[in-house]
Amino acid sequence: MASFEISGKLIEKYNTVQRTSTFRTREFVIEVAEDANGRTFFNYVKFQCVQDKTDILDRFNTNDILKVTFNIRGSKWEKEGRVNYITNLDAWRIESVKLSGNGNDFPADMPPAFVPDASASSDVDDLPF
Repeated sequence: MASFEISGKLIEKYNTVQRTSTFRTREFVIEVAEDANGRTFFNYVKFQCVQDKTDILDRFNTNDILKVTFNIRGSKWEKEGRVNYITNLDAWRIESVKLSGNGNDFPADMPPAFVPDASASSDVDDLPF
């Protein structure tokens, strides 16, 4: 399965949870800033670390800028005739990132998350609000 990377600011890190006698998880949230047409939008992405990776977060503090390498894992859960699908973002590497120094708190190596189509007319606004 492919690995993905994303950078953002550490907003929350939670305590390790012992799910079973042999399985533990730890969740954390990063804030990802996306610049679109001169406006900044924020997304909050929750990840989990599992097993021995739960200790990785001990090195980082709230507001640190991080690069998270993760896998997407999905599972099917059935109980009493009901089916549910669960998606987890399993972080397996976390690194500190240096800021670009231009005052916008974006990591220096972070490409823009949204690049508008130059051929689209700027006079058309199809947002419902």
